[in-house]
Amino acid sequence: GLIILNDRPVNAETPAHLLDDEVTPAKHLFVRNNGRPPVASTIDPDSWTLEISGESAARPMTFTIAELKRKFKHHTYQLQLECGGNGRSEFVPPASGNQWSVGAVGCPTWTGVRLKDVLDEVGIKDDAVYVAYYGADTHASGDATKVPISRGVPVSKALESETLIAWAMNGEDIPHMNGYPLRLVCAGWPGSVCGKWLKKIVVRDRVHDGPKMTGTSYRVPCKTVAPGSVVPEDEMCIIESMPVKSLITFPRSGAEHDLGETFAVRGHTWAGDLEVKKVHVSIDFGATWQRAKLTAPVNRFAWQHWNSALEFPGPGYYEVWARATDS
Repeated sequence: GLIILNDRPVNAETPAHLLDDEVTPAKHLFVRNNGRPPVASTIDPDSWTLEISGESAARPMTFTIAELKRKFKHHTYQLQLECGGNGRSEFVPPASGNQWSVGAVGCPTWTGVRLKDVLDEVGIKDDAVYVAYYGADTHASGDATKVPISRGVPVSKALESETLIAWAMNGEDIPHMNGYPLRLVCAGWPGSVCGKWLKKIVVRDRVHDGPKMTGTSYRVPCKTVAPGSVVPEDEMCIIESMPVKSLITFPRSGAEHDLGETFAVRGHTWAGDLEVKKVHVSIDFGATWQRAKLTAPVNRFAWQHWNSALEFPGPGYYEVWARATDS
């Protein structure tokens, strides 16, 4: 049911009505690739290794998946992932890249070990600034000497309790296109910091400078500018916590409804590193707003669910809008 936006590399988003589950099924999690995934038949989880190194790693080490499972405590969290470009198709003037509508987001459960526990074992030097990843995917051009993407986060983000080196999604192996057999999950920030087919983690003594970390990649203007403005590179800042958003998942857009009946509507909402404090809905193009019921997240970085019962004043065409406010 996913919508293919690009096939070289494969990128696919989920229609909003297929994101109605409180926990996103694996089959409905969007797919975002920058390069070519490793061929599934070549992946052997028993021999897969993860290297931890970098200028600021005190004792570089390499672990098998079995060693990670044996040496460190397992944790399971429901964690929301969202592509940094989610919603891009609505930008005016248009922005280049995959034209995501609203479906480059999902919130499955993930099981693995805390990155901070592994880094404690390796040791972090006092000059550490960033933690970054390298995966087993290859460049879309086919050039084996090029890395398609290698991004990272400040040490403080990497050491949060919910940042995982994960091997399972919803209690099963991570699907191949979502990073099998090992993935970094660092929720609340752009999904591009959650490296798939994870092979190497580096502790850097500087802001990471891997592919898609420099120039204007995954950056926004440091201060507000007029739409379409040309912004110098040195005035572009790395995207960190993602902005507050909400999504209507039920009913499916285009529904017909009897006038005399209450109209039940629901969806999810999230706010990067923050929580959502309230959600409002409107049926008159934002002229007036009605507060919706909102649940608390099951854990930090899980999306929250909202619902509302609406009544329409007369027959006609209506749009239901949702608006979330963060903490």
